[in-house]
Amino acid sequence: MKYQELHIQTQREFPNNARTQGFGWLVRAGYVTRDNEILPLGAQMMSKLRELSREIPFFFHLELPFIDNASETFFASATGSDEILYCENCGYVARREISWMKKDPYSEEVPLPLKKVETPESHTIEALAAFLKVPKEKTAKALMYTRLSDNQFVFIVVRGDMQLSETKLKNLIGDVRPATADEIAASGAVAGYASPIGLRNALIIVDDLVPQSPNLVAGANEAGYHLLNTNCPRDYVPEMTEDIVLAKEGDPCFMCGEALSIQRAEVLVKDDVFNFENILLALAETHHDDKGLIFPKYAAPFDVYLMHIAGKELDTHAKAVEIYNELTSAGFSVLFDDRDERAGVKFNDADLIGCPVRITVGEKNLKNGMVELKPRKADQNMLISQTDIIANLREIH
Repeated sequence: MKYQELHIQTQREFPNNARTQGFGWLVRAGYVTRDNEILPLGAQMMSKLRELSREIPFFFHLELPFIDNASETFFASATGSDEILYCENCGYVARREISWMKKDPYSEEVPLPLKKVETPESHTIEALAAFLKVPKEKTAKALMYTRLSDNQFVFIVVRGDMQLSETKLKNLIGDVRPATADEIAASGAVAGYASPIGLRNALIIVDDLVPQSPNLVAGANEAGYHLLNTNCPRDYVPEMTEDIVLAKEGDPCFMCGEALSIQRAEVLVKDDVFNFENILLALAETHHDDKGLIFPKYAAPFDVYLMHIAGKELDTHAKAVEIYNELTSAGFSVLFDDRDERAGVKFNDADLIGCPVRITVGEKNLKNGMVELKPRKADQNMLISQTDIIANLREIH
């Protein structure tokens, strides 16, 4: 394909909004706009990636570092749109909002009798724990929602030192919204002092650690009061007992018990659906130097970047067209820089765009029956005979 047919427009400077080096190089090389819209060169690259994705060793061909599980593949990136938790010991990895962790009871105790105590100004877990001088692990946190599908009031209980994962909750029962004050009052709960004990018309869901956690402090459903020694299922029986909490960095791995690490990442594949825009960004992040992109041969939009340098005595353009036709007939994909531009501009753009090989047709070398061949990763150019171009390319590829 000819350069001018693709309407490639490279940039001399990085965009001001470049959130990463890779994104900056994609903009500079004319693959995407500053607003992340795919340009014709980017579309060519995406088409190549789609074809390549039919091959089993897809990411091996791309030479990309990745982390994966049975359903998702991630690329670690400081500006990634997702948080993942992973175990360096056993390889477990998942998006944070659905990640599992190993849960251990805070203590093993004999269940004690319920006792109502006055707890003024203790409408948060932090205030409650401080007032009673107990660790947050000994409290029960209440959260209240309404399910959108049927307006069912939903009462959630997790241990006080943990956070609810709304993603896990929605995966369990469907979409929800925070309950209104009227809905909370209708159930018999009191905001800030709520517990599942004695509620009306409530779907009670507890995290699976709660039944293993004896004698938790929970609300008394009376402003200013809490109950000591609540025990599930002695004092209330939930409709569901499931893993619904949000794992965090440092929590023990569900598989092996080692500490989980956290990392921002982009999702490359989810349930066998490829996100080619994220894959393009991951390639740019991984494969670049201080001159531009250096795409692996399997992923590059073209096998060869062909350019000519205008001569005074020989028609270098005509010779380049001849070589272009020979290469395409031999099965190579070629980006032919047919512009009437200075050599320096073309060399810079070739480096920016990142095709695996550059072939330069110049008058001085043509007089000797030679052209210049330079692999993008190589430091030195090679002079080869015009008759040996295809043989040399096959050896490189």
